[in-house]
Amino acid sequence: MIRSMTGYGRGTVEMDGRSYTVEIKSVNHRYCDLNIKMPKSLLPLEDRIRKTVQSRLNRGKIDIFLTQNLFDKKDVSAFLNKSLADSYFDCLTQLKERYSLRDEVSLSLISKFPDVITTKQEDEDVEELWEGIAKALNDSLDMMAQMREREGLKLKEDIILKCAGIKENVLIIEEKSSDIVNEYLNRLKLRLNDLLKDYKVDENRLAMEVAILADKATVDEEIVRLKSHLVQVNETLELDEPVGRKLDFIIQEMNRETNTIASKASNLDVINIMLSIKNEIEKIREQVQNLE
Repeated sequence: MIRSMTGYGRGTVEMDGRSYTVEIKSVNHRYCDLNIKMPKSLLPLEDRIRKTVQSRLNRGKIDIFLTQNLFDKKDVSAFLNKSLADSYFDCLTQLKERYSLRDEVSLSLISKFPDVITTKQEDEDVEELWEGIAKALNDSLDMMAQMREREGLKLKEDIILKCAGIKENVLIIEEKSSDIVNEYLNRLKLRLNDLLKDYKVDENRLAMEVAILADKATVDEEIVRLKSHLVQVNETLELDEPVGRKLDFIIQEMNRETNTIASKASNLDVINIMLSIKNEIEKIREQVQNLE
């Protein structure tokens, strides 16, 4: 299935008085570039998240956002640091006596000092935690896959349509290929006559050299390769695997053949057709850049 590299997915799961939400968005990129943002308490799961995403997404710049909402934290307890509280109380009492202060040392005052009362969270069961987060992660990946497949199908249809238009123009060029050589020969002969003028040359040798140069002006091989590349594009689009990189290479080769034909052509109609083909190839290249 052809898939785009642009997509969005979201998954949520609730467990043990809390909820976890995974959001994923991706855009095109040459490789698989993962960026994960998550609470520090969930960092032990980062490697599992990364491997899960990489097993399902081949390419793209992928941003993953994992958030948690806590409704009732039963695994958190408060602890009193008695020795620290005693020390604060002694210090405050000394200050009061030394400077004859009237203020009383109160509970609210001592409890505000750092580390007098602290909280501690019990270690969580990583396997149980991963079971819930994995579900949210896979739900978000499923949503993203559907979006990427829908967009990929649209890109595929448009690329096939553009390739069909290019093929029609290539067939026109193929019909005019003999005219390209004849025009080249005529232009070459006129140029030689202008340069040689009254000089006598071996007509056979001249004809041989002209034939060699004319052979270099033929575009038959380029047309055959260009038609072959069009077939390869259509065949590649039917593969059930990531094809973005392969298509990108084929499009580069199509562009190379097109440039060669355009450089050999002297017919204005042929040149205009080649410019049209180059324009369509460039549009295909931009679409291929977004395929996984």
